[in-house]
Amino acid sequence: MEPYAQADTPDRRGDLPPSHPSQDRSAARLDPTSRDAATSQDSATPQDRTTSQDHARDLQDRAPQGHARDLQDRAPQGHALRQDRTTQQAHAPQQDRDHQNRAPEDHATPHHRTTSARDFRLFWWANAADALGTQASGVVLPLLLLSLGHSAQTAGLVAGLSLGAGILFGPLAAVPADRGARKAIMFWSAVVSALALGSVALALALGHLTLAHLLGAVLVERFATACHEAASRGTVALVCPPDEQPRAVARLGAADQGALILGPALGGAAYQVSRALPFLADAVSYAVAACCVRAMRTDLKAPDAVPPGGGLLREAAAGLRLVRRQPLLRLVLVWITLVNGAAVALYYAAVFALERSGAGALPLGAVLAVSGAAGLAGSLAAPRAAERVGAARLLTAVTWLLVPLTAALATAAGPWAYGALLGAVCLLVPLPAVVLQARVLLVTEPALQARVGAVLATASGGAAALAPVFAGLLADQVGTAAPAVGCAALLALLAAHTTRRAHLAEAAA
Repeated sequence: MEPYAQADTPDRRGDLPPSHPSQDRSAARLDPTSRDAATSQDSATPQDRTTSQDHARDLQDRAPQGHARDLQDRAPQGHALRQDRTTQQAHAPQQDRDHQNRAPEDHATPHHRTTSARDFRLFWWANAADALGTQASGVVLPLLLLSLGHSAQTAGLVAGLSLGAGILFGPLAAVPADRGARKAIMFWSAVVSALALGSVALALALGHLTLAHLLGAVLVERFATACHEAASRGTVALVCPPDEQPRAVARLGAADQGALILGPALGGAAYQVSRALPFLADAVSYAVAACCVRAMRTDLKAPDAVPPGGGLLREAAAGLRLVRRQPLLRLVLVWITLVNGAAVALYYAAVFALERSGAGALPLGAVLAVSGAAGLAGSLAAPRAAERVGAARLLTAVTWLLVPLTAALATAAGPWAYGALLGAVCLLVPLPAVVLQARVLLVTEPALQARVGAVLATASGGAAALAPVFAGLLADQVGTAAPAVGCAALLALLAAHTTRRAHLAEAAA
């Protein structure tokens, strides 16, 4: 944050002449001899004051008329100015202390909040553009591989390697972010991602895209994205005041949900125009994100960042050690991991069930759109719901409500039923999730924000990666209702665990 331009100016109205009444009164208030004289005068009796005034008039009458003028004429011309400067220097420390005491109230808070609001808007646009471009290109990547003559197994391998790279490199990238390189990492990772996907778009336009080129570009983009995500996790705590962090987290979540709704549709439409267009759009979105990060005025350095020590792996494990020590962080880790894994498994279970029932792509798209819209509404409503209900009660109530909704999916038939039930699940999940994310920012010291976030994201991402495997296994071996039954049992155990520990979310507020 830039220093205040008025920090060294004692009077914001401008430099006043030495004889200005307000400065004279200020000097009188700060001069201890003036206070002593005033005290003596106030404590004197009326008779004493009358005698003193008569005595002063008598001395004035007996003084030579030209004596004062003669002393004034012979005095050095700069004496009065030097005396004024000496007096001002004597009182300057006290005036500076008074100004410093007034500065946070008069200037720092409004200036800081103005800068915070501007930087958060830029940060929001960076994340929104990034998410929208990622969704647009991600939905057509398998289609591109298939259109180039590669098998579905190859498409799955590329997707798996991309996800694995993000899970692997995220915790390592969090270390330099917490050391103070957060802004640089966010900027350069966006630039690298833009170049990687721009090369894919260019190769497609020229008709020379190879599998090695595509796989390399996807891995580079995923590595850079993992670095960007790891660095961005502590940004909200550094940009927004604590009382604004829940709403900031909710707005970021709403942007992600909006990208989930709009991104696939935009990517599919762009792919129909040109196979290179979705990847070009994603490259442009990364360029927009880089420009937004570069325009942020906050340096995004944690105030208590410690110098490196102990090696990269040991520093990366510092976030895990803090999660193990902090009860609230352990609760958040368990909750988001199980709920995220269950949500992904339920979605794939719905896909398997609808596919076996003969439903086409349109019903599946409708289910996805309803789920995304419900998640968007839940993210926007989360801060107000937490204020009205309370974090602990909201967390407990939502976790228990997920159990019957999940169990009902085992008996659902048709896209309307799946859309309604999955929409209800996606509406409820963000309500406590946003609150828990805001609590994580409050209990985690700034120098560990990125590493703690990487631990939570790795656990949640790992559950999301394994969920489709277990959902498919249960659907094939037992039946399409088995994933919903298994998720309902898992969420019931989570609800019982959450009920005993939900007070931690309220205590951290």
